[in-house]
Formats: sequence, C-alpha cells, structure tokens
Amino acid sequence: MFKSNRSLFQAEILQGDYYPRVFAYYFKQWNGYSMPYHQHNATEIMFLINGECRVEFEQEINHSTASVVLRKGEFILLNANAAHRLIVEKSCRMLNVEFRFLAGETKLPSIRELAEEMQVLSSLMAEPQAYVVLRDPDEVYHIMKSLVLELDRGSRDGMMVQLLLAQLFVRMARLQNEAEKRGTDPASLYVKQALEYLKQNYDREIRVSDIASAVNLHPGYLQRIFKAQSGQTIMEQLTVIRMEKAKMLLMQTDIPIVDISGYVGVGSRQYFHALFKKYWGETPAECRKSLDRHVWEYGGSEDF
Repeated sequence: MFKSNRSLFQAEILQGDYYPRVFAYYFKQWNGYSMPYHQHNATEIMFLINGECRVEFEQEINHSTASVVLRKGEFILLNANAAHRLIVEKSCRMLNVEFRFLAGETKLPSIRELAEEMQVLSSLMAEPQAYVVLRDPDEVYHIMKSLVLELDRGSRDGMMVQLLLAQLFVRMARLQNEAEKRGTDPASLYVKQALEYLKQNYDREIRVSDIASAVNLHPGYLQRIFKAQSGQTIMEQLTVIRMEKAKMLLMQTDIPIVDISGYVGVGSRQYFHALFKKYWGETPAECRKSLDRHVWEYGGSEDF
C-alpha cells in the first residue's frame, strides 16, 4: 500500500523508499490564455511541443513574481506546491505529466536507490527549488510519449511505467548536469544537438540546412560554432560517424559489402569505397577479409 505524498525536490524521499506515481497526464493546445495562480501537491513536467508561453511564479517571502519563457523543445520541471500560472499570448501545444512520490514497495529500485547509483540525480534533488527549465535534445519528449502510451494501457503502477519514469528522471538530471557545466554558453548545446542529429540520421542524405533547421539556427552560424568547438566541419564529423559505423557493420554483421554504403547514407558505392580506404587505410573488402582470417585462425587454434 502506498502512502505519504512527496515532491521530487524534497530531501525526505532520499531517506526512505519512495516510488513515483503519475496522477495526471494530457496533451493540450493553448490559444491566447491566461491562467490564475494556483498550486497543487504534484510535481509537474510541462513540455512545449510547439509555440511559446510564459510561466510565472509567486514568491512566498515578498509576494514578488518571477517568470520564464518556454519555447519549442523546452520543458519546465515544477516543484509541488509552487504557486504558478501559465500565460499564452498566441498559441502553444504542451504535453503535461503530474506525479507524486509515495512510500511503498515494488520490485524496482526506489528513487533513493536510483539517486545513490546516479550522482547527477542526487544533485538534481539536493536543494529544494521552485522549478528547473531545460532544453530537450529530443530524448525527454520521446520518453514522455512512451510513458503516456503505457499509462493509456491502464496501469499506473506497472513495471513499464516505473521503468520509464526512472529513465525520465535520470535523463532530466543529466540534462541539468550538462546545463550547469555549459554555464552561460549556449553554443555547446547547439553543437551537442547537431551531433546527436548526425548520429541519428547518418543513414540518409543530410544537408547542413537540415541540421540547422532541427536545432533552430542559421546554417552559417551553426557551421561556425560547430567548427570552433569540435575542430571539424559538420560534414567531416558526418564522415567520421559513417566510416566508424561502416567498419562496425563489416566486422560484426554479415551484410554484403555492396550494401554497406546504403546502410551509412553514402549513395555511391564507388565514393563509399574511396572514403573508406582514405579513412581506414584499407578497402571494405580487405577489412572484411581481415575478420575472416582472424575467425579462421581463432577457430583452428583450439580443438573442441
């Protein structure tokens, strides 16, 4: 049996075994809306899918207000009982998830056990705070959508829900840790997002304009900061990713050599062979043969 509500930013949940439980979740399109101040005893994630909005907070000490602007791809983690309101001047679309931590028992690690394993999670929860605002490199949103789909199946306390919540907390904590390391330098975030885009899309034709659009930057500016921070151009980094992946496919799968170029997004087989030879110092065929020789020698060295 679960009991005792707790928020994410409360040291007490690191003293016992508490588990998250989702109490509300919904998609919502807001158009020209101003919400009155309110508070609730659930921690809330407000993820902005598109548009722009403002979240205002009422300070308890002097009754002053603070506000943050959320844009597409950003989310705010609101502490339980923090007085706040939403203001949407034009329009925005959100995914909201509200949860509490309850005492009880499950087969999965408690939030305390997760925090003991993950220092970044422990750091996120270390000090009470009204909110945390972070930009998502398209990972938190995917976890939240998977969580919503699982919740729609009807189980609030099922193992998959608990696993997805644990993944969500760890990912948010890592983003917070990365944001603290970057400080006030936003360029690092854009470069990181561009690199992640390359790693997720290397198998198809990519233009710099595609990446710039994905991270909401001008192509020329993105190329300048990428080169300054990584020491390589975007296309040079894309070649590195493709060649590393190509060698892995040659060494660890039985995909025909003639098909490997298509798996790594290089349309011309001849160009792929030239790139591979320049990068690795051997042709794809020589790479595959070196593996075959190794397997034959290893297999012939022992008598089973």
